[in-house]
Amino acid sequence: MRGEPTCPKCGGRVRAPGLFSDSWQCAVHGAVHPMQPVIPPSVEGLGVVVHRARVPVWMPWPLPLGWLFTGVASAGDDRSGGRATVVACSGPGPVGGMGELLLIAEELGVGLGARYAGIDGLDPGRSINMAGPPHTKVVAAGRPTPLWHVGGGPDDRAVFAGEARGLWLWAIVWPQQSGLLLYDELVLTDLREGGAEVELLPCGALSPRILGPV
Repeated sequence: MRGEPTCPKCGGRVRAPGLFSDSWQCAVHGAVHPMQPVIPPSVEGLGVVVHRARVPVWMPWPLPLGWLFTGVASAGDDRSGGRATVVACSGPGPVGGMGELLLIAEELGVGLGARYAGIDGLDPGRSINMAGPPHTKVVAAGRPTPLWHVGGGPDDRAVFAGEARGLWLWAIVWPQQSGLLLYDELVLTDLREGGAEVELLPCGALSPRILGPV
């Protein structure tokens, strides 16, 4: 899918490095890791993101019954590599209807997860209370990984966040009731470590959720 890089924090236009700056610049947020155009779901497109990523590319593996891979994107450029990744999956919701899941891995301050979550700021910040017990957990790269509910966003989605491999891990689910999916101890694989079975990944239609976070 063709398009121009954008700001991961607000979706606005960014200026490429040039004579006066060696970083991508957003008029509102200053230096950013540019959000690259979303790549429609395909094993080949996923491989492009995986190859350049410097952070995990999380995927539920195996996918829940009936679920499909429905898009991928990253923030970063050819020089810095992918400093944030987002993978979309879609399938039957646990309480009926269709569910949409975005899994985001990012370095501190990139701001992509907060944008998809619909909250202010760059990281979960005050919207998460990690001092209390976790609300759920996933298994990420073989390790039990606690996740806490993130408040302050739109009520059409359920947002969870935690830390995996020293980086933010966000799980954002539409509709909100499909957040029950996260209570089934979802198993996540970092596709940078995936084997040949990734070639068998079932692909669906491009998810609208990954195209336009609001």
